[in-house]
This record gives sequence, structure tokens and C-alpha cells, in this order.
Amino acid sequence: HVQIVESGGGLVQPGASLRLSCAASETLSTLYTMAWFRQVAGEAREKVADINRFGIINYGPAMQGRFTISKDNTKGNDHPTAILQMTGLKPEDTAIYYCRLHTEGHPDYWGQGTQVTVSS
Repeated sequence: HVQIVESGGGLVQPGASLRLSCAASETLSTLYTMAWFRQVAGEAREKVADINRFGIINYGPAMQGRFTISKDNTKGNDHPTAILQMTGLKPEDTAIYYCRLHTEGHPDYWGQGTQVTVSS
């Protein structure tokens, strides 16, 4: 059973930085992509960034610059941790941030979400 565990959210002031982590218990295949999405209540979920096993990165529209995704393979490439480093946070970045594991030939797995609130 694949488990996706996110951590690192919280309440910060505008201009602050936060680092979100997403650990996958397994990937089921070598062809996987880990992604961060965010969702504001009442709005559609939007992709922030994704990174695949080979380290190829894609950012959602208007996300590159203040958001940086990376992958920690300390526990092995089949047990990756996707890191989302966020800088210069703005109130409009307030959302629930979700991590998704996409593996070819398998259903997508989502984490429970972590709340990020940017407010003075």
C-alpha cells in the first residue's frame, strides 16, 4: 500500500520562506513523477511543479521563480522525497498543498495535504 506523507506547512508572514516535504513509501515502478499541487477552497486544484525519477522538472504557469522543486534520494531512488522550496511568499499563495505520485500503469496516489497560510 503506497503512502504519501506531506509535511512543512504552516502560518508565515508575507515575504517568508517555507519548505514542504513529500515522502513516498514506494513508487511501484521506475517510471514515476512526483508533483506538488495547491488548492484554494472553491477553486480548481493547480499544479505547482513536478519532478520525475530522472530529475526532469516542470513548473505550472507562473510558478517558476519563487518555487523550486527537488528530489531527495537519500533513502533510495524508489523511496523519494519531493521537496518544494517556497520563497517570497504572498497572501495569494495561501492554499492546501498536495503531493501526488504518478506511476505509469498505476493509479495516482495523493497525500492528505498540508495547509500553507500567508498572512500578516
